[in-house]
Amino acid sequence: MNESMLTREMVEGDEQEQVLRPKLLKDFQGQAMLKENLRIFIDAARQRSEPLDHVFISGPPGLGKTTIAAIIAHEMDGELKATSAPALEKPKDLAGILTTLQEGSVLFIDEVHRLKPALEEILYIAMEDFELDWIIGQGPTARTVRIPLPKFTLIGATTKTGQVAAPLHTRFGINFRIGFYSPEELYHVLDRSSRILETNITKEAVLMLSQCSRGTPRVANRLLRRLRDYAQILADGVITKDIVTFGLDKLGIDSFGLEQQDRRILSAIINHFDGGPVGAETLAISVGEAIESLEDFYEPFMIQQGFLKRTPRGRTATKKAYELFNIEPLEDHEDQGLLF
Repeated sequence: MNESMLTREMVEGDEQEQVLRPKLLKDFQGQAMLKENLRIFIDAARQRSEPLDHVFISGPPGLGKTTIAAIIAHEMDGELKATSAPALEKPKDLAGILTTLQEGSVLFIDEVHRLKPALEEILYIAMEDFELDWIIGQGPTARTVRIPLPKFTLIGATTKTGQVAAPLHTRFGINFRIGFYSPEELYHVLDRSSRILETNITKEAVLMLSQCSRGTPRVANRLLRRLRDYAQILADGVITKDIVTFGLDKLGIDSFGLEQQDRRILSAIINHFDGGPVGAETLAISVGEAIESLEDFYEPFMIQQGFLKRTPRGRTATKKAYELFNIEPLEDHEDQGLLF
């Protein structure tokens, strides 16, 4: 696939996501406590004619961190500027963004745990004093100039809270943790998305799909679009329970929401490493997966669903994982990682 084709597919995928993303807090489905608190914080800031305090959002990928940032900008009538920490390589990259912000702007930095220390130092002053500390010249003639910045809201998002430097973390006044969605919450996400996409889907199909979407709205919407294709070509355009069953089987997704790679990971632990424990790096190599994807995407869901455990010595398959493959577990296999 050439670069132009890859870029076009990425843009089309982003456009589909943008269509389904809510722009108002009232349209955001699930995360009731987060929504309730955020509503109060936004209303209070608007009444004081102040920008919202800096917001820190953590949680697994696909749960709505970017969407919440866009909602905050929309609700606060501010401009949204989005970037990611890996894209900011030098201080001048961050300085260039900060100096173009307007009063009340929202700056969203994804993967904030990957910010370089030199960039964090710049952010400390920008977040607290709304000033940019910049050094002009070199050697004995170097001098520091403070450039005033408009008052803005920084939103930092991460999947790895523990890797965010403490001085940066404590400078965020609002801290949210987004957890996996319940099937009931995903039901409302899918119901809303199907109406936006003008897709006919039965209630039974929505319920079944909500239970197989890994507790993640991004996955739920992706599956909805694929099942829409199956229904359009193979049926009368209506997504029924039978279409969901057929489509998920073709996509390699079981009733638990486990994908083929999930099952490969569990199978490798059971068959290649006697149920574990096995280190993350070794496991990632054995299934041909990047260790970041293993830790950030696959493991959280399997741990929450009770298929996998993390022990001091590595990953261990649970009794539920053995039952998934109809394999008799080794005696006391779940306790082996705690013996030493």
